[in-house]
Amino acid sequence: MAPEFLDVDRFALYRLAHLVDLAHWCPGDIKLEAEIARQEQRFGLTPLDRRRLQWEVKRVEGEKRKPPSAVPSDTDPRSVLRAVK
Repeated sequence: MAPEFLDVDRFALYRLAHLVDLAHWCPGDIKLEAEIARQEQRFGLTPLDRRRLQWEVKRVEGEKRKPPSAVPSDTDPRSVLRAVK
C-alpha cells in the first residue's frame, strides 16, 4: 500500500496514528472510534477498503514467508532496532 501514498498523505497518517493512540487511552469513545474507521477507509487499511479503492495486493504462489528472525537470548533485544526516516 505504501507506493499508493503520497508525501502529503504522511500528515493525515500521523493524525490517524494520534487518534488510535487517543482511543487506547479513552476506550469506548464512539465518536473517536467512528473517526478512526473513517480515516482508515481513506487509506485502504482493510481488505474491503482496498477493494473499494481498486487496489490489488500482488500474491506470489509458492513463496514461503520467512519467520521473524529470533534474537539470541544472550543479546540485548534492542540491538536489532534502527532509526527509520
